[in-house]
Amino acid sequence: MSHKVHPIGYRLGINVNWNSRWFDAKEYPQKLSQDIAIREFLTKKLRGAGVERVEIERTKNQISVIIHSSRPGIIIGRAGVGAEGLNKDIVRVIRKAGGGEQEAQIKIEVREIRNPEAFASLVGLSVAEQIERRMPFRRVIKRSMERIMANKEVKGARIMLAGRLGGAEMAPREWIKEGNMPRNTLRSDIDFSIQEAYTTYGVIGIKVWIYKGQKLE
Repeated sequence: MSHKVHPIGYRLGINVNWNSRWFDAKEYPQKLSQDIAIREFLTKKLRGAGVERVEIERTKNQISVIIHSSRPGIIIGRAGVGAEGLNKDIVRVIRKAGGGEQEAQIKIEVREIRNPEAFASLVGLSVAEQIERRMPFRRVIKRSMERIMANKEVKGARIMLAGRLGGAEMAPREWIKEGNMPRNTLRSDIDFSIQEAYTTYGVIGIKVWIYKGQKLE
């Protein structure tokens, strides 16, 4: 029997970097729970802002939160009002998670993603939004695949849906694939994401794989 392995976790330290970059032997569990709380909060609050990933870097007196987004204007707001509000919210989240980080300075950096169709998490969010609006799921994944494959850097892609698609009693699986997808090769640059669409029938799971060639360095 084969085992399911997360494509990004499988390649960590080989051709994928960690999203949290820090180490603390004494307060490791505490700071890890803070990172999880920060990511969960930002994912919910900025669901419509096209957040691809959240990176966290820590020094002795500073926590840097780097948000990669396809719609940075929504996050920053007019005259930076949105970023200031997020700063206060993150301090509140850290305190609630049991952190003694009141003295640490929070720095928020928003980086723009110019080509959202080449990132698995953004494609997954787009599919989820369309399914929640009750659009036909086969048409949604077909159009999403066309947009993905229109990018020159993309060599292959796969989208899979699972759940009560179209209100079916027996939850089926639907998937579409184009191009190459060498998932067992460690040097393959594969972006992977799991998203969820919340419909009246129940939760529909969405998985997206995007293959962008091989990293040989």
